Amino acid sequence: MKGFGLVKAVLLGAMMLCSAGNVKADNLEYRYEVGVMLGGSSYYGDANYHSFMNNINIMGGVVGRYNINPRMAVKANLAVARISGNTADFDNRFPGGDVKFSRTLYDLGAQFECHFFAYGDGSGYKTTKRFSPYIFAGAGMTFAPKPADNVFTLNMPVGIGVKYKIAPRLNVGCELSLRFTLSDDLDVTRETAPILNDPYGIKGSGFKNKDSYSFLSVSVTYDLSPKYRKCNN
Repeated sequence: MKGFGLVKAVLLGAMMLCSAGNVKADNLEYRYEVGVMLGGSSYYGDANYHSFMNNINIMGGVVGRYNINPRMAVKANLAVARISGNTADFDNRFPGGDVKFSRTLYDLGAQFECHFFAYGDGSGYKTTKRFSPYIFAGAGMTFAPKPADNVFTLNMPVGIGVKYKIAPRLNVGCELSLRFTLSDDLDVTRETAPILNDPYGIKGSGFKNKDSYSFLSVSVTYDLSPKYRKCNN
């Protein structure tokens, strides 16, 4: 019985030592990330159909992630952005002359991310990396209130990004996304209607001949809810 008690004590001590070693090394994965993003926004449609990231405006918002594993994550965002367009630099002219518009929109969406490398703090048996590019796609909703009729439409975001873990629980990232909408009215305001309301008379279906916008943003997120792993020694 005395020997059995000694064995129990040794095993318990080994387990405690293993757990302490994992925590000390910050060799943890985290389930969630929360943070903020800030950057620029740009519009594509009848008032800008050929220039990438033209008439850049400001955007910002909050972002959260659920980390499925080091290579996959699900992200949600709530952003507010300003978009604008101007036909003054077009080669062709609309019957009513040059027009410009500006309005605010709200973007709520979720995307699935796929990391090129296993993302983590760079330690442990999984040999994760502190830096990783990623691609993403998902679905969302766009709401653009007045100065015209309210626009509420679905959008499809796709994009690329990079992220870097600057501390065990702190991440910075940069991403570029294009959000395709099902509406052709984001550029129709009191100042532009009816000139930009289907100016070419070409009706679109699905995402074809509809307005879209892009975000170029930088984010900072903080990790929450660690996943404690068992000893693998």
